[in-house]
Formats: sequence, C-alpha cells, structure tokens
Amino acid sequence: MLVASGLVKHYGGVTALDGVGITLDAGEVHALVGENGAGKSTLVKIISGVVRPEGGTIDLDGAAVRFADARQAAAQGVAIVSQELMTYDDLTVLENLFPYGAPRRRGLVSTREMRRLAEPVLDELGIDPPPHIRAGDLPLADRQLLEICRALLQEPRVLILDEPTSALPRAAADRLADVTWRLAERGLAVLYISHFLEEVMRIATRVTVLRDGRVVLPGADAADVDLDALVTAMLGQPAGGPAAPAAVPAAAPRRPGGAAVSLTGVTVPGRLRDVSLTAAEGEIVGLAGLQGAGHLAVLDAVCGRARPSPGSVRLPDGRSPRSARHAVTAGVAYISGDRKGRGLMLDKPLWENITTVSWLGQGRGGFLPRRSRLVDRSRGHLERLRIRGDVRARASDLSGGNQQKVVLAKWLDADPSVLALDDPTRGVDVGARTELHAIVRGLAAEGKVVLIASSDLAELVELCHRVVVFQHGRVVGSLSGGRLTEPELSLAMNAGFAGSAR
Repeated sequence: MLVASGLVKHYGGVTALDGVGITLDAGEVHALVGENGAGKSTLVKIISGVVRPEGGTIDLDGAAVRFADARQAAAQGVAIVSQELMTYDDLTVLENLFPYGAPRRRGLVSTREMRRLAEPVLDELGIDPPPHIRAGDLPLADRQLLEICRALLQEPRVLILDEPTSALPRAAADRLADVTWRLAERGLAVLYISHFLEEVMRIATRVTVLRDGRVVLPGADAADVDLDALVTAMLGQPAGGPAAPAAVPAAAPRRPGGAAVSLTGVTVPGRLRDVSLTAAEGEIVGLAGLQGAGHLAVLDAVCGRARPSPGSVRLPDGRSPRSARHAVTAGVAYISGDRKGRGLMLDKPLWENITTVSWLGQGRGGFLPRRSRLVDRSRGHLERLRIRGDVRARASDLSGGNQQKVVLAKWLDADPSVLALDDPTRGVDVGARTELHAIVRGLAAEGKVVLIASSDLAELVELCHRVVVFQHGRVVGSLSGGRLTEPELSLAMNAGFAGSAR
C-alpha cells in the first residue's frame, strides 16, 4: 500500500533521517519503534505530509506521491493520529470530527448528518461524549479517542497511530487494540508507533526499528522477534548492558519526619470530597484512580489550580497556594505529560523554554537578565539531562522524549521543593523513561516532595514509596511495601480495596 525509500531529513546540523525506508502492506499492523530521537516522528511527519523530505521517494498504492501538506495527504488516503493532540479545544465534539468538508443540507452544515456518520465510529471506540460539549472540556483520554475517531471518518487507506494509547486507561487501550485489528482486516495498512513494547508484540504483524536516523531492523515478522531483541536493536546493546550514567544520584531511603505537603479535609466541588493526605520530604507518593476518580484534582489543589471549599492545603513553607502563579513562587513544579498543551512553547528555542519559569515566573536574574547567561544555564540542563538538541533549536524540532526532558529542565531551573507529576513519561521510550525515573528518585533523595499521577500502573509500582487510591472523589486506601503491586493496585482502583489510607 505504501513504500517509502531513501528518505533524508536534517534539522540544522542534526541528521534526523539518513536514507530511511519502510513498506506498509494492506491488511497489516506494522509497528515502528526506537528511542526518542531515533527519527520516528520525522518519518511519520514525512509520510503524512507535515514535513517535506530532502531526499527519497514515497509510493502510495503503486503511484509516486509528493504531499504538499497534511490535508493533501489525508485527501489521498493517509490519516494520522499524532501523540501531540491536535483537537480544536474551543470547538464542539462534532465540529472536531469534521474540521473540513462537514456534511451539508441545503447549503448549511447538517448536525444531524454529522451525528449519523459519527455515531458508529464513536460506538466502536467505546466513547459517548455529548456532541455539543467543548473538546477542551473532555479528559485527555477522551480527546485522544476523539482524534482517532476523526481519522477513521476520513476512510483512510493508510492509518498512522502515533502513541495512541499513551493517555488511555488499560480497558480503553485493549479496546483500541481490537479496533486496530478490525481495521487491518478491512484492508487498511496501519503504522503503529508505541513505546510500550509488550503492546507492540501483542498487536503488530511486523516491526521496524530505527536508531539514530537509520533502519536497524527492517520489517521483521513480529513472531520472530522477542522483547530482548527489540531492546537490543533500539539501544545498540543488550538489555541489562552498560547503562548511561545517571543524571542525578540514586534515591536514598525515604526520610522520616513531618509532612511537607498536607491536605486537610479538602473538598473541590464535583471532584474531591473531604480528602486528607500527607507527603513528607524525600517521599514519592503516587495518586491513582480511574478516570474522574479525583486523584488529578489533588495535583490541581497543590498547584493552586483548584481552590478547596472547604479544607486547606499546606506547602513546605507553611503557605497555602492561592493561585497557580503563587504556587510557582512557593516552589511547586507542575510537570505534565501534555507537553504541547501545558508544558512547552513549541515555537520558542530551548533556552527560552528552560528559563521561562525562573525568569518570568519567579523573577530571578532581574528585569532584563543577560541572554548569554540564560543560554549557558540552559546548556547545562541539556547536558545534565542528556537532551539531544541545540539550545537555540525550537522545541517543536525535538522528539517527544526530549521535549519531556525540556519540560523537566524548565522546572529544575526554578529549583522547586514540590514536584507534581501528571503522566510524566507519556510517549517516552524505555531508555528516556529510565532516565526520567532516575532523575525523580534523585530529586526525592535531595529532600523534595514528589506527587505523581500516572495512567501507567507499572510506573507507580516501580517509582513510588506508596500509592494513595481514589474513587468518586474520596481516598479509599493506600498501598505500600509488598502490597504495592499492579494486580493489587488495579483491584483497589476498580473495587476500592486498598488497605488503610494515610
């Protein structure tokens, strides 16, 4: 269905693709994997018409094509669901599903026809949002499913799913896997990009691995490749081989002592009901729950984005966050997996992104700090976090994993005392995930308070000292020690049995 050959692309002095090719057959799910910065995003952008290559060719269904833009690619049957959500947040659900060429009746847009076309696809994906609600008011998982629905309504021949399950709970991810297979059975060529290697092995027919802008494993049958082989191809060394030096020291055992962050009787109308919990210096506390359970509202309360009524929130300096800006000045860092919406200024250089909180948010360095000093300070963060990119490059030119490291660097530059993490490794490969976990452990070892909510249960089990579980806006318990396992956590989130809360 699609053959790409010899694709070349440079960003400044960085070679993103060096003669890359891939073949997608009708009726298959072809996985594309590799570390962040390996070239996956660039390849996908070229195939979908977002970026033009400097060399190479693309054939679609036997005919040479050269897309001027993504709209032209979509018109010829190539649809993409990007890991960076592209919903129009101020438009309704239906308006998002038909951004171009909405069905009309007597010259006017027909809402009835839009609903008739959309309902079967929405039902297949298992979502039922009110059609007139703003897309920006939907949870992240529903917005991701909304994008998939929009792509399917284009009736594509080639469907590119770029990290489609990164914001989805387990049940929705399993449902999407079933839908993906049904689409392939109908004759679509599906290109599936994911950092969840177990998911790749379960879904893919074939798999291609990129490393440093080159193909190192071309279209191998998934049945003939195991996880160790995939990791070896991605990293260039066997799993468990010599690791890169940690950016910060490993975490020390959890410190004893009084609470550095505390919530007492906190109620946020419609989200939390009489919630009390504490987090001590040096402690990594997980917040878990199903969609709408209230765990994300805890992060909003700590970050000054939601005001308790009644109840109180206390930060390490004894103050209560009155607003998001006040929380920043009090040393609270909010690090979101939604890099595009809440993390980065994509059109700005890395040095501006990294220094924006400490300079504009906290007023460090004076009214007009020297640009060279900000650039030098940012370059130090790039080296510390092993971010692949020039300090003057735009954030939009980086891979997803490197973008997430820039988000972290921005807050580390502000020297926070509290880290509020919301799906911090969403869309990040196994290597970058390990690095980010090491950084978080090191920050906890320095005495910072870490609160983390994640849709990845394995991440919570691996990283946290304990996990507080929520249902319907209330704390239903907490898991730690030997009880902190994925099965126990899943049971607690669904059934509410999680031991005693603290």
